[in-house]
Formats: sequence, C-alpha cells, structure tokens
Amino acid sequence: MAQLIKIISPLEKVFFDSADDFDSFSAFSMMKNEKKSFQLLFSAGQGERVRFSVTSPLKEYMRFSLAESIPAKMTRPDKADDYYIRGGRHEFPDLLLPLEDCAFTAQRGGMCCVWVQLSGDLPAGSFEARFTCNEKSEAVKIEVIGAVLPRQELIYTNWFHTDCLMSYYGFEAFSPAYWQCAEKFLRRAAEYGMNCALTPLFTPPLDTQVGGERPTVQLVDVQVTGKNEYAFSFGKLDKWIEMCEKCGIEYFEMSHLFTQWGAKHAPKIVARKNGKEKKIFGWATKASGKKYAAFLAQFATALKKYTKEKGIAQRCIFHVSDEPQARQLKVYKKAADIVHEHFKGFKIADALSDFSFYKSGVVETPIPATDHIAPFIGNVPQLWAYYCSAQGSKNVSNRFFDMPSERNRIIGFQLYKFDVKGFLHWGYNFYYTRYSKRLADPFTEPDAGAKFPAGDSFVVYPGKNFEPLDSLRLHVFYDGLQDMLALKLLESLAGRDRAVSVLEEGLKSPLTFSEYPHSAEWLLSTRERVNSEIKKLL
Repeated sequence: MAQLIKIISPLEKVFFDSADDFDSFSAFSMMKNEKKSFQLLFSAGQGERVRFSVTSPLKEYMRFSLAESIPAKMTRPDKADDYYIRGGRHEFPDLLLPLEDCAFTAQRGGMCCVWVQLSGDLPAGSFEARFTCNEKSEAVKIEVIGAVLPRQELIYTNWFHTDCLMSYYGFEAFSPAYWQCAEKFLRRAAEYGMNCALTPLFTPPLDTQVGGERPTVQLVDVQVTGKNEYAFSFGKLDKWIEMCEKCGIEYFEMSHLFTQWGAKHAPKIVARKNGKEKKIFGWATKASGKKYAAFLAQFATALKKYTKEKGIAQRCIFHVSDEPQARQLKVYKKAADIVHEHFKGFKIADALSDFSFYKSGVVETPIPATDHIAPFIGNVPQLWAYYCSAQGSKNVSNRFFDMPSERNRIIGFQLYKFDVKGFLHWGYNFYYTRYSKRLADPFTEPDAGAKFPAGDSFVVYPGKNFEPLDSLRLHVFYDGLQDMLALKLLESLAGRDRAVSVLEEGLKSPLTFSEYPHSAEWLLSTRERVNSEIKKLL
C-alpha cells in the first residue's frame, strides 16, 4: 500500500531506488509573489493508484505535479569534475506532469515524488499545509512575509527554437498552429524569468555543421528589387514582437548576422526575386563579400528605422557570431566592424570567453562562460555570463540531469554577488541532435542523441495541444533567480554591502562562480537568513 513518507526540499532528486534517508523539510518562508516548491515523498508499488489530501488555508494557491523519470545515456561531458549524482546511463527525475487532482499512478515501484508549488498573490502570515495519504499525514509550516520581490532587471535569454516545435508537432512556419504554439511556449518561459527572446530575423545560423541548414523561420520578408538592391517588410516581425510583449517578454535578441564559430559566412537568407522565393545568401556567401555588405547596409537602415518607430530600439540586442575562438579573431573583427558600423548605439553582444577579444576592442559586450569569467569580472561594465554543455567541470553551476539541484540553483547567488546584468543559455527547447541533423525526442533522447549531457539542450518538454511541460530544472533555476531578487530586495533595504555580508556569512572564503558550499542545506539556510533579515527591516 502506498505511503506518504515525508515532505522534502525542492533540491532533492529522488530516484526509484533511493533510500529513505532524505531530511524532512518542515518549514520555510517566502515573499508574497514568489513561486515556492517542496516535494511529497511517497513509496508505492508499480502501477499503484495513489491518492492524497491537502488541508491548508493556502490550498487554492497550490498546484501539483508528479516527478517522472527520463532515461539518459550521456550524462556528463568528457572532462567533468566529481560534483555529480550518479554517472552513466540512468533514469533521472526531471519531467513534471501536472496532476488534475490529488492522485497519480506510480510509474515504477519504489520512491516517487509529487511537487507542490505555491504561487500567486499570497496573503501574508503563518500557515500550515498538511498532507494525508492512507491515514499517514505530514505537515510543513509556511511563513509568507509581507513583502514582494522586486521586478527582475537581469536580462535573461534562453534560446527559443521555433523550428524544433515545427519539427516535433508537424506544422508549417507562420501557420496558425505556429503562432499558437510559440505563444504558449514563450508565455511559460516568461513565467519562469525569461524576459528576452531570440528573434529570428533570418534563420539562426546556430548548431549546424558547415553546409547544414535548419528549417526556415525567417521573420523579415525580403524582396530583390534590382542588382544588389532590396526592400524589406516587417509584418511577421510585427506579429512576433506583439506576441512576445503579450507574453511578458521585454527584450529582443536579434539572430546572429554571421555564422557560428568564426563569422566566416552569412546566415541563410531567402528572398523573393522575379516572383519566386529563393535563397540569396548562406554558406556560399563569404562574410566579407561585397554583396552581403550591400545587403546588410540596406537591411540595417530599414531595421533601425523600424525598431525606433516600434519603440523597441533600446530593448534590442544584436549579435555578430556565436562563440568565436582566438584563431578566428581576424575574421571575426571584419564582421564585427560591419555590425558596429551599421548598428552603432544598439547593444551588441556575443558569447565568447577569450578575454583578448574584449581587450582588442572588437566586442562591446562580451558574454563569457562561467568557467572563464574571472578576468572579465571588474573589467567589463554591464557584465553578462553564460553556460552550456562545456561547463561541466570546475564546479561551476549548470543544469544537467546528473547534477545535484543545488548546483543548478547556486547561480542566483552568483549573479547577484557579481552584479551580472545578463544571462544567456542556448537551449530552452532544442529538440534536435547535435548540428540539427534530426529530431531527437526529448522524452527518450534528452541528451540530443547522446551528443550533449542530458539536460543541456532544453528545460521544457513538448506536451499535448502545444502545451509545454515543465522540468524540475526549470523550477530550480527560477528559484535561483528568486534568490537573486531576494538579495536585491535586501539591498534596497540595507545596502549592497550588507546584502553580500548576509550572503557570505560563515563562509571560509568568498563566494565565486566555482567556489561555494556544495550543500543544499547551506543554500536553503542562506536564503532563510536573507528572508529573516528582510523581515527585520520591514
């Protein structure tokens, strides 16, 4: 018979074969506008129907999800540290399946968890939530502090890939289904802190091998009007921007104007010529070619005018090329000079981790990886950061299946301490294999065909009726953003020095991107300490 064992923290990852040795999570505090989660730990037989009840004044603010396990082959990169959970092929708890009522069917025999999330405009006060299953009950005490987290100022982009949705669901670009699905996925992203959307002016030249292409998702309509002469229309871009703003997206990350890993070529661009649509630029186009330069000059003039009329010019971010290497500096500089010339006054940023690029002046806003960020700290105004599949060592934060959840959540404290202004990740919903060669079912190939550590390439699953399904990693990362905002709130009440002091209280050495306690208990207690300090100052 199913049994409710205990209530545990949202930082625990529970496997079918986990031992019953988790610490109880008996009390926590939160702000009125936070999303806060905890887990109900059950034991049940395979296929057993489990029912539980809830008694709490906060019940109307709760939603429940069953943590389902997903099989993964590749769980960490080749050069990994030892800050992981298991290693090798395993099924990892990750998918959160919404429960319509307080009941579920156990996927496998053994341990299983229900995620409980509190959200909404909660009343301030002290409350209890009691959960009962087969006459066994457990309770958690919840203090809702009479304060709200401030508005998020961090620009956060997690690349949104509409072509992956097209491939998975089988609809065409810009069809009614396209817009319906895109809106649902963007709305979920915004609910969990993403306020900047990758905007495919042209089909993004990202994660393809040389000569490879992704499905066309170009928002800008191009007309060839003469020799090296073009006209542009922005009807689809208009619809995109309106959709994004409706969903809560504030910033627009314009797709890269040159190919990835070196800026040697133009992205795929299609246009109408003599009444027919054809590709006019792509892998056959040298980045330094006169034809593409002429195109960019005309395009930039039209786009700048459009963004200013639309009122979004100061909320646009432009890219040259993603992740150029030191040996590509000369080629990258040529491309960067073109972009800086045409988009002077706009924010221009690129993911790159070689400090020499910044010192040489070819990039205005570098976005270094968290394991290479040290030389940028204190030397770059408006510091950004990113991580991806390569950041699986040096103890830096990441969100792989096989990493403990505190390693995911710690990023919030780090972003606050180093006053990071923007954070980038490449995979909100990347459902292809490496180089976008084929579709990879995220439910069975969460490692992109065993090419990326599972958990790197997406944080939401594609559900029925175009509904995104959350991962526990999405929730845990957002908890990190809320930790950052709690420190921002404390800073507004007591000053930045005091906020950092509360954060680092009791540490033997200052917090960095690679040095911090590897402890869920420390992370949770630190957040409670921040909350207590806020409460004193209200």
